[in-house]
Amino acid sequence: MPENLLLNINDPEDLRQLDEAQLPQVAQELRNFIIDIVSTKEGHLGASLGVIELTIALHYVFNTPEDQLVWDVGHQAYGHKILTGRRAIFHTNRQLHGISGFPKRSESIYDAFGVGHSSTSISAALGMAIASNLKGNYSKQHIAVIGDASIASGMAFEGLNHAGVTDANLLVILNDNAIGIDPSVGALKKYLTSVKNGKNPKQNNMIKSLNFDYSGPIDGHDVFALIKELKRLQKTKGPKFLHVITTKGKGLKQAEEDQVKYHAPGKFDANTGEIHKKLEENLPPKYQDVFGLTLLDLARKNEKIIGITPAMPSGSSLKFMMEALPDRAFDVGIAEQHAVTLSAGMATQGMIVFCNIYSTFLQRAYDQVIHDVALQNLPVIFCLDRAGLVGEDGATHHGVYDLAYLRCIPNIIIYSPLNEIDLQNILYSAQLGLKNPIAIRYPRGRGVISDWESVNFGHYEKIAIGSSNCLKEGTKIAVLSNGPIGKNVTLALAKIANPDEIAHYDFAFVKPLDEKALHSIFKKFKTILTIEDGTIIGGFGSGVLEFASQHQYFQEIKTLGIPDQFIEQGTVEELQQYCNVDVSSLEQIFLNYLK
Repeated sequence: MPENLLLNINDPEDLRQLDEAQLPQVAQELRNFIIDIVSTKEGHLGASLGVIELTIALHYVFNTPEDQLVWDVGHQAYGHKILTGRRAIFHTNRQLHGISGFPKRSESIYDAFGVGHSSTSISAALGMAIASNLKGNYSKQHIAVIGDASIASGMAFEGLNHAGVTDANLLVILNDNAIGIDPSVGALKKYLTSVKNGKNPKQNNMIKSLNFDYSGPIDGHDVFALIKELKRLQKTKGPKFLHVITTKGKGLKQAEEDQVKYHAPGKFDANTGEIHKKLEENLPPKYQDVFGLTLLDLARKNEKIIGITPAMPSGSSLKFMMEALPDRAFDVGIAEQHAVTLSAGMATQGMIVFCNIYSTFLQRAYDQVIHDVALQNLPVIFCLDRAGLVGEDGATHHGVYDLAYLRCIPNIIIYSPLNEIDLQNILYSAQLGLKNPIAIRYPRGRGVISDWESVNFGHYEKIAIGSSNCLKEGTKIAVLSNGPIGKNVTLALAKIANPDEIAHYDFAFVKPLDEKALHSIFKKFKTILTIEDGTIIGGFGSGVLEFASQHQYFQEIKTLGIPDQFIEQGTVEELQQYCNVDVSSLEQIFLNYLK
């Protein structure tokens, strides 16, 4: 049996000591290592398997970390992490107190730029390259690796547009595998396909037209071809562009055949690739499926309904409407700004637009939310999936800022359903016709009602805008919760021996707040506790504090939620415990106030 080469690679310098002929063995060992770990620990699989040879070639040719390598998004950076000193701790990937699932500057000097959202690599690497020029370091290399789905984003084009008029020592590598999380879409995807198939005349090369030295397409799984071309480009001055063709999931048959499912497959058999089946009978539904199936039901009854998502048809479950009503449901690619303004344009024509975006990704279209939607008071229905703590994806993906960043915008309505029935009812209520835009935020994962379809499906109830509900009466303390985190309050109260002194209110609407109910609560209770799954600065609790100040109420008010810091990776349960909003923490907090 040949010696295991990977076990002796602790940094790229070790890799560079190997003979080039040994690198295919390293590639196979690296693939096997990732498959073995991810099969039991979970994580992103297909993207990293697709760039193994490219990763090896980059660290073999370039003098990292002196030469700066920026990975776009970071789903594909597992091989990079393993080769840069993190092999021994890779099993902690995405776990509490472990390494991040994405490149992170504070984690390693080899992580030149922290990433989690797509399409930032070109701008970041260009910034580094221009800075190097200003320092007089013209030999330093700056490499951005970006996928064909990510390069379709507006920010990537902004970076390319600027780079093409500089003399920056920048190399953009297009990792072209025709898929992001879902298959790539749009005219650029068709252009790249024609280039790969040799059907595009060379004089039509759009990258060359932007003043880049273009080369490719080349086989991204031929490590020798990659090394040869990278060495040539290493000596070429100015902005360069290398088009590399790869297969997402390369080396694992099932991952190659079902690239969507094996993007992040969960636990699977490392030998066969078969995903371990989860017992899902009689479980509550995923919130995303409640959204997707309810929207499809409503759209079949209301021909004005439109669905829009920026590259998340599977993750948002808009796929149900896209499959059944393809003329009225659109995946616009990784283009959140475009998705929002496209929705606004459709709303001006009387369409009822459901714009489904992950909470963390709506941050990327903040200007469009303000100027193109709220300022014009267009009734776009924003459906914010993955609101609150999302778990193992960590700080780049937690949807904990939306309550704060939306609450300050005039005209907008903000609603967080307590459970999946409330989610159905607000979707129904919104499509009846609103005079304002609305943001409906709901979490990643499952709800609480296993028979939700038989309880409510097709039999919706209209929700009064700005209303709240008393879930439990009490005498001394009022707990005001927003959204599904209210379930933790209910469970905590059930564990207390004398819960009669604590009232529980569901304030699903953060804007407008139910001021009539708040007046009643402040007149009755001496202590008010608010709880939310968003940042406590500027969120729901802040709104209650502002109300109390405005109306000169002087009771004790305690706000509970996500503290003023970036929350790292871990399970949702672990992170809720860290933030003191899990059931046990809430139980103890309630008991302390009852003393």
